[in-house]
Amino acid sequence: MSVERALTAFAGFMILLSLALTQWVHPNFIWFTAFIGANLFQQSFTGFCPASMILKHLFKLKTERELAAQ
Repeated sequence: MSVERALTAFAGFMILLSLALTQWVHPNFIWFTAFIGANLFQQSFTGFCPASMILKHLFKLKTERELAAQ
């Protein structure tokens, strides 16, 4: 699995988790959903995402470019 695919899966999971927390724990968890969306939006322009750096180092994942070069 590449870093990009893992990041997409992680972001989707976090959005679903934050929506569940908003529904069943406290309505202010909607701000967590907004934070995730804002982070994904800025990452699409800058290419910088702390979660992708963590996934890459924690799970030793490679980027799509690194996998294609192999």
